[in-house]
Amino acid sequence: MSPTNKAKDVQVFPVAADTRVLRSRTWDRLKFEIEYALQKGTTANSYLIEGDKTALLDPPGESFTTIFLDALQERIEPNKIDYIILGHINPNRASTLKALLAIAPQITIVCSNPGAISLRKILSETDLEIKIKVIKSEETLDLGQGHILEFIPTQNPRYPDHLCTYDRQTEVLFTDKLFGSHVCGDRVFDEGWTTDIEDRRYYFDCLMAPHARQIIASLDKFANKPVKIYATGHGSLVKYSIRELTADYRTWAQNQSDRDLSVALIYASAYGNTATVAQAIARGITKSGVAVESINAESAKSEDIKSAVTKSAGFIMGSPTLGGHAPTQIQAALGTVLANAEKTQLAGAFGSYGWSGEAVDLLENKFRNAGYKFGFDPIRVKFTPTDAVLKTCEEAGTDFAQALKKAKRQRKKVRQAQGIASDLDRTEQAVGRLVGSLCIVTTKKDELSGAMLASWVSQATFNPPGLTVAVAKERAIESLLYTGNSFVLNVLPEGKHIPLMKHFLKPFAPGEDRFEGVATEEATNGCPILTDALAYVECTVNNRMECGDHWLLYAVAEQGQVFQSEGVTAIHHRKSGTHY
Repeated sequence: MSPTNKAKDVQVFPVAADTRVLRSRTWDRLKFEIEYALQKGTTANSYLIEGDKTALLDPPGESFTTIFLDALQERIEPNKIDYIILGHINPNRASTLKALLAIAPQITIVCSNPGAISLRKILSETDLEIKIKVIKSEETLDLGQGHILEFIPTQNPRYPDHLCTYDRQTEVLFTDKLFGSHVCGDRVFDEGWTTDIEDRRYYFDCLMAPHARQIIASLDKFANKPVKIYATGHGSLVKYSIRELTADYRTWAQNQSDRDLSVALIYASAYGNTATVAQAIARGITKSGVAVESINAESAKSEDIKSAVTKSAGFIMGSPTLGGHAPTQIQAALGTVLANAEKTQLAGAFGSYGWSGEAVDLLENKFRNAGYKFGFDPIRVKFTPTDAVLKTCEEAGTDFAQALKKAKRQRKKVRQAQGIASDLDRTEQAVGRLVGSLCIVTTKKDELSGAMLASWVSQATFNPPGLTVAVAKERAIESLLYTGNSFVLNVLPEGKHIPLMKHFLKPFAPGEDRFEGVATEEATNGCPILTDALAYVECTVNNRMECGDHWLLYAVAEQGQVFQSEGVTAIHHRKSGTHY
């Protein structure tokens, strides 16, 4: 049975003394959010701590409600559960919480104050009496038998109610969204964790990178606690690589904070759709080497918005439409932005809606009337964004970042017209003399496709036949070239390569079809073959290595064909190693 044919289930396993994990598993993609785009399934990890009193941590969302409750009731009577501890609140958990409270009304829900506000909203239509314990700073909860739980607020704009829980007895830190990954499998712990590096990094880049400053603050809060296990909300629990993963998080977050260009991304989200779009845009910006300061207008202070806008090179605002209007918080944030942003800053607007979408019109008109230039066309998403929409949003973020970087290069292009070349100039000229084959990389994954002109291509191995391709981090196609993904390397013919090269060199708008007007046929691996190419090779990405501003892909050649046996490969000659 292939993984995608497996039914959802719940895997139960002991974690530490009196502590079990219930891993609600799906091998299929759970949601159309960019963090799930690698399509490796996921787990929703819940935990049961049984001391003199019993606590259930982070019950899953509605996709798992029935199978989770069945698995839970096989192991404990619900009326024996004293507490439900929530690391964060989202509407998706409402059905599971309602079902639990219906059979166990004695339960007290433990959460942060922002979490309590959200919880009352999502459970407002229930007739059940809800007991909520709001955690204050440095508060503890004694479950007996040594299980004293410490609560650590680790909020960020995406999850303003985020809460980690530390058990002094077992030295387990329940991290909820931190340190996770969206991979479904049988491994409960992270044995052989080096295979998880790519998935962990992708998860961080999608969820944590826009909140780098808050992530560093969260790491500092539990840096001095002895921790044996990170009990994550998704994926394998972290036991064997705690030191390495913690160091990686700090390095990745610090790299974001140290970037010299930043974008203020300000949004509110009524049902989660606008936040999903914001996440995709942020992913496109951060992968391009520009930092994002993400701000949730529903919880941010005007001083924080002002500070983020004044130190940024550009700003983007997103809003849902509620009753034909933007939420009050967005209108207030808009006033702060207009009062403090310089006219030289780049602007962007987006939002989700159900029927009309006036909020995006408001943002667009205010920015245009104030004289701001846009980094991408305003984005309007009806209801839940699809894969194709999220890819378009990511590409819009990349375009925004590239526009900022281009403006910076133009501002700082202060080179002497005469004088002696520096050692750096000489090195750049020497590196520029390296040559490469001109190729077009093409790929397709479900409804998404991509293409790029590539010249940094080289054969790497004889057995198996393999090659390397360097892909800039800001390339739109990069997100379709992860380990296990397929692509076709189309080799261009000398003397006949100009039309194809010009076509794929032109700038494409976010979501624009790269193959319109180009002769193609489908390869065995489902990717486009350019029939005017000299030759093609069907490839599978075997490994990725991060190299400065590029990813170096090592791919295995599965099969190929030469179309023009007398043809010669087109070669790309350069004079500088600072650009293509």
